[in-house]
Amino acid sequence: MNKSQFVITFLTVFFLSTFAKAQLTVHKMVSVGYTYQNQSFGEVGGKLLFLKSDDVIYRLGGSALMGSANSKFAIMPKISADVLLNFQKDVDFYHSYYFLIGAEGTNKYIAPKVGFTLFGMLDLTGGYAFPIGNSGINGKELKGLNINFTLNIPTVFIHDMFK
Repeated sequence: MNKSQFVITFLTVFFLSTFAKAQLTVHKMVSVGYTYQNQSFGEVGGKLLFLKSDDVIYRLGGSALMGSANSKFAIMPKISADVLLNFQKDVDFYHSYYFLIGAEGTNKYIAPKVGFTLFGMLDLTGGYAFPIGNSGINGKELKGLNINFTLNIPTVFIHDMFK
């Protein structure tokens, strides 16, 4: 089993075992952002937020990374899985930010990441990307430092704007 299959299997088992324990509320979000992965990419996609209590929150997402690599336009699919943590009890102000641990993967690399998020809507994360095989994009190798800045907009807000 190669590294990418192991990581995907591990994350799937982890999230499925967690979801089997309790009923979770699911919220849909639209996400837009910026990703630096040895090249700059814009990101557009969607995420699902799974919530039982506001101490530990789970998110799964899918998006498209779009940018220019070696003067050629490129698009890559991306999936992500995050766990948001904040264990301050009964204090609303402290629940405005969460520590974030997660991983993202494309058809070119896998990147574990850590960071923080404000209200689960504005994320700043960093990590290190490991390439899958010898693949790059338009001759550009995608490994090393990985930085993400993402805005997650709940679809409820979008729906309410047009009422």
